[in-house]
Amino acid sequence: MRTLRALPLVVLLATPLAAQDLQRPEGWNVRFDRPGSTEADLEMFVEMPPGWHITTGPAGIFWSPDITASGSFRAEMEVFLFDPEGRREAFGIFFGGRDLEGDGQAYTYFLIRDGGQFLIKRRRGDDTDEVTPWASRDAIRSYAGRGDEVSIRNVLTVEAGRENVRFLVNGRELAVLPRADLDVEGTVGLRVNHRLNLHVSRLEVRPLG
Repeated sequence: MRTLRALPLVVLLATPLAAQDLQRPEGWNVRFDRPGSTEADLEMFVEMPPGWHITTGPAGIFWSPDITASGSFRAEMEVFLFDPEGRREAFGIFFGGRDLEGDGQAYTYFLIRDGGQFLIKRRRGDDTDEVTPWASRDAIRSYAGRGDEVSIRNVLTVEAGRENVRFLVNGRELAVLPRADLDVEGTVGLRVNHRLNLHVSRLEVRPLG
């Protein structure tokens, strides 16, 4: 189990991309949902302390094989959403990842979208199952409520205990589900849907309790 930490985001993306001397995060992988998509379709995925900046084309997952979770654990993602331009595309954290580069890919994902809604799903190969449908919660911050800031911050947390898994946003519980109904142990990473501009300032996994 590995933990990656970063400080809160204090410096926002201001330099034109062409002027930045940045490299793809070493050791990270990308898989798109849509067959035929390539990394040329991805606008940006770079290490940008604190954390990583992602600007997507097609939807996909992003992960490092070194970030895994087993037993009872807490996985947490701190993410800043930049102007979604009216789109309500989803983003969040996945866990329980297996065979992520193969035909048998499997994982559970916990997503939010602008407008204050969350969703929990499972993927098995090409099939996805909706565990918890889209539901609105006041705990999820929306871009419209950012005030004078250029982005909006949310923290997504998954707490996997012996029997149940808790899902929280900004410290408030949104759902509790039986562990047996989910893919839980395995790789932990990021899921980002179409045409989103995000900064993930923290992704960490640590033992629970």
